[in-house]
Amino acid sequence: MGLHNERPCNHLSSPALSLSFCLCLILLTPFTAESASNRVSININNGQRCIIANGIPDHATGRFPTRGNPNRIRNQSINLCISANPIKNSYPTPVRGSIGVAINGVQFRPGTAEFYDGSNPRGFSRNRSSGWSVEGMGAKDSLGMDFNNAHVDERGLYHYHGVPKNLVRSAKTSLIGWAADGFEIHYVGRKQRPGYRLKSGTRSSGPGGRHDGTYNEDWEYISGHGTLDRCNGGELNGRFVYYATDDYPFYPRCLWGSISRDFFGPGQQGGPGGFGRPGGGNMQSSGPGGMMGGPGGMMGGPGNRMGAPQGGNRGFGGPPPGALSSCSSRSQGSSCSFSDRGRTISGNCR
Repeated sequence: MGLHNERPCNHLSSPALSLSFCLCLILLTPFTAESASNRVSININNGQRCIIANGIPDHATGRFPTRGNPNRIRNQSINLCISANPIKNSYPTPVRGSIGVAINGVQFRPGTAEFYDGSNPRGFSRNRSSGWSVEGMGAKDSLGMDFNNAHVDERGLYHYHGVPKNLVRSAKTSLIGWAADGFEIHYVGRKQRPGYRLKSGTRSSGPGGRHDGTYNEDWEYISGHGTLDRCNGGELNGRFVYYATDDYPFYPRCLWGSISRDFFGPGQQGGPGGFGRPGGGNMQSSGPGGMMGGPGGMMGGPGNRMGAPQGGNRGFGGPPPGALSSCSSRSQGSSCSFSDRGRTISGNCR
């Protein structure tokens, strides 16, 4: 049994992409890991909710490794602090990588680092030039997901891509976790519906074929189509929360609040060279550690925040709110500056 005490204190489904994964087996049996004991502690102090965990779930999982997933579940050192009193900003920030953490200390990571790659025997790779990003749940069988819609990354981190059935069954309320900006994540079944739907027709580029949900670009948000906003957010008893849903996007892919910098570490949203870390803070697109490109930058080149090889991470937290606001009324290449965490950052809009 895991400790959960919260208190104040001082791939791929399309035929072209599944050649090497068609025999993927998910065995509905408990796992054997380094330690099968879930450990999680959740405390609130100085306006921060801090989750310390070993990343081992408090429920049975599929057997790993599998033919579709070669990794084994291993103990982790997870220490994430988020706002206990989050504030909703006027615009959201897109997120790749971990978007939050469950009440049992397991992380929510709905995105993947994979993109369609016709030159790769597997049909996908971390070369993002095609622009068609693999959707984890759309390719769940090929990626070795278990019956909790979860699998394991190369570090041994077990993480959820979709609604974890065992966690939902054991939760005492609809609360299943918190997002990286501090807002709660709830699951209420079909009582809340996401606003996304599959595009009609066939793909105009990349893998071709019909829009079937294998890629994030197969989906489009239609205002009013569901009950939730584009970040899977909505109201619960007069409060803003996010929802986990049975349909795409499953979890929020953008966040309305300020994202905790704990989600910008290696394997999270950012990592070395990302914004707010050594080597970051450059808004131009050319220099090492820049926000938009170059080695260690946010969006391009080795070490970037979009998941290229050598990056040490697979996430994207998006530009900081100050950067977006500063450039909102300026043209590309215009000079700009903004303040963040007591620093004044200057650069050019891209």
